[in-house]
Amino acid sequence: MDDSGIKKQNWDVKETELFLEILKELDMKKCLDGRKVRNNKLFKVAHRRMTAAGYHRSVDQLKFRWKLLKSAYYKCKREPDSPAPTKIQGWWRYEKTMVAIMESRHPLVGPGVNSDRNDEVTEESDGEASVLHWPQPCPDNTTQNLDLIGNQAVAAFYWRREGNLITDHLSTRIYHICIKMDPEMDSQLKIGFIGAGNMAFGIAKGILSGNVLPANVKVSAPSSRNLGRFQELGIAVTHSNIEVVCGSDVVFVAVKPHLVPLVLKEVTQHVTGRHMIVSVAAGVTLATLEELLPENSVAIRLMPNLPCLVQEGALLFARGSHAKQEDGALLRSLLHRCGLVEEGPEAWIDIHTGLSGSGVAFVYLFAEALAEGAVKMGMPSALAHSIASQTVLGAGRLLRDSGKHPAQLRSEVCTPGGTTIYGLHTLEQGGVRASTMSAVESATERARELGRKSTAGSRK
Repeated sequence: MDDSGIKKQNWDVKETELFLEILKELDMKKCLDGRKVRNNKLFKVAHRRMTAAGYHRSVDQLKFRWKLLKSAYYKCKREPDSPAPTKIQGWWRYEKTMVAIMESRHPLVGPGVNSDRNDEVTEESDGEASVLHWPQPCPDNTTQNLDLIGNQAVAAFYWRREGNLITDHLSTRIYHICIKMDPEMDSQLKIGFIGAGNMAFGIAKGILSGNVLPANVKVSAPSSRNLGRFQELGIAVTHSNIEVVCGSDVVFVAVKPHLVPLVLKEVTQHVTGRHMIVSVAAGVTLATLEELLPENSVAIRLMPNLPCLVQEGALLFARGSHAKQEDGALLRSLLHRCGLVEEGPEAWIDIHTGLSGSGVAFVYLFAEALAEGAVKMGMPSALAHSIASQTVLGAGRLLRDSGKHPAQLRSEVCTPGGTTIYGLHTLEQGGVRASTMSAVESATERARELGRKSTAGSRK
């Protein structure tokens, strides 16, 4: 190592051995077949560990080194009597580790899966589903082994998306199981947004901070007013809702509640079995969505909130009658960077709207009042608002991360005869607790009212 602490540019044997041991350890920890080491997240972890050990390589350099080693392995396997590859210095030193990585198997992998050829093809394609070697269909009683098919499930999904005939058990279900097993695969999905408001933008930002590429996302809106910020993220925009639906696998309907029937009637003939329709419109029920969509369509009702814009949202979703557990797992995988994502019965969605969707505004009102109180007592406005926002942020994070009940944390702040208990007494005299509960109740009832209107409107 030179004075800068950076290893020499050429790979030496010790560096390569360390690299392979890291890949081997990460593979075994995930209980995956070692030939899946091309997983991008794994290389990022390997990059951090190599850097910590003093080897400063980029992620792309690690990937390229792995491809050279992998090619050498396949050459030795095809031509066992040939000399060791001259391009790989010290091959004999880490041939054993390569064999351990490449030929390891999860105990559940059965002998019926011809993985040698499939692995070589999928490894060289770096996970792309351009060349398919499909195994024999699994019996219905072996669906628990579907997670072992790996990227071939992605291939099945794309075969189906292009209109090719695939048996039921090799369609959406198998793909969603693979998504649940390996969230990296959600980068293959095409995501569409109908509507370009704050909710759509917040969800899009969260999705892009995960594994989905901007090139796989498209947004439509009737005007260009809100489309610029999506374009800044590298997302394609259009004024055609039909174009979004036809080019997407998951479609978020993010328009005002009264526009949902109009939008869905426009695109319904283009919705197929490959689509998942996710509505974020307040009050629009799953029954309304399923009535407006083709029969057996996968519909999910989602209620996010504004902090999705900074990946600190609270999102609750409910599955429609034709949405399976794997559909929910896929949605969780897509949205997990947006914040807290939970699933519940549809009856909770309107309550969540009052609690968290509208509740954000209630918190902002309280923060505003805190700041104004400080201004009244002589503090400059800018400083008061800055401290108020940090106070709300800090209190929220402590409440979330500590796992304590709000009343317990509140009591920890209070001291006998201190300032806090005097202030709380004044808040109670003003009815802050009752007023807040009534605000959640009023917002919830309004969401239910919107739902009744949307149901009536869809039947006209």
